[in-house]
Amino acid sequence: MIRRIALAFCVVAGVASAQMADLNQGGPIEVTARDGMEWRQNEQLVIARGAARAVRGGVTVDSDLLLARYRPRGGAPAETRPASEGPGGASEIWRLEAEGNVVITTATDRAEGDRAIYDLDQAVMVLTGRNLRLTSPDNVLTARDSVEYWPQRRMAVARGDAVVVTKDDKRVRADVLVAYFKEAPTEAGGAPRPQPARSAGEAAPGEGSNLEKVEAYGRVEIRTAEEVIRGDSGVYTPPNGLARLLGNVRIVRGDNTLTGQEAIVNMNTGISRLVATPGERVRGLIVPGEGQNLPAPGAPAR
Repeated sequence: MIRRIALAFCVVAGVASAQMADLNQGGPIEVTARDGMEWRQNEQLVIARGAARAVRGGVTVDSDLLLARYRPRGGAPAETRPASEGPGGASEIWRLEAEGNVVITTATDRAEGDRAIYDLDQAVMVLTGRNLRLTSPDNVLTARDSVEYWPQRRMAVARGDAVVVTKDDKRVRADVLVAYFKEAPTEAGGAPRPQPARSAGEAAPGEGSNLEKVEAYGRVEIRTAEEVIRGDSGVYTPPNGLARLLGNVRIVRGDNTLTGQEAIVNMNTGISRLVATPGERVRGLIVPGEGQNLPAPGAPAR
């Protein structure tokens, strides 16, 4: 038997795109659970156990255990509230905690992990545990240590062996990745805007990813069909397919290697080039018969 309770917590916040997993939207949170619920009035806490689910504003949170922490609305002292007053009316939720098999979904996005904490004051969700994954329509972001999701900033931060993979299998890996998402076009009422018909293989500029930009920090690695490019930091802009790497850059194709301090990589064409910086020289190790199409240092990334 599924038990239900409507937690009429009111949160005043700006309205963000319905495409993002944003719980900072007004209205009640409906919580359901298979194994029962516990309301701890003194702790201002509601606990849902067993196939727990919280739904608000098009966002669904599923987990084994769900904790909803609330407080008097507007910061009024708890002792001023009637003892019989439930978790609604004069209360507001400020934190949701989900534990065990956490899955957070919207109409387009899906986030997964072992544990999630959503701080509604900061409008940020933090996922931790194993197999951390944030899936958007055209890309997948994974990490080992944590994934922070800032829906109102349209930003995600992945930490620890972080990888972003686009639907056409372009990959960027680093210790830390910061992904910025562009807002999906919508019609009045929030429905996705229909895209114009195109012939097979034709793509609009920037189509193929809802990523605006990816910033990479620490042991950055970009892979194309023929090359592996590494550096200390970098920026990738999917709309034009260009990536810029800085610091201890190394381009490897087969047994051939180019090294320098800056590289520009065209992820669409697979062509890369090293950029000479003042006072520095680019270097290359070219093996005869290997990678004959390797561009010379300074060749344009078409």
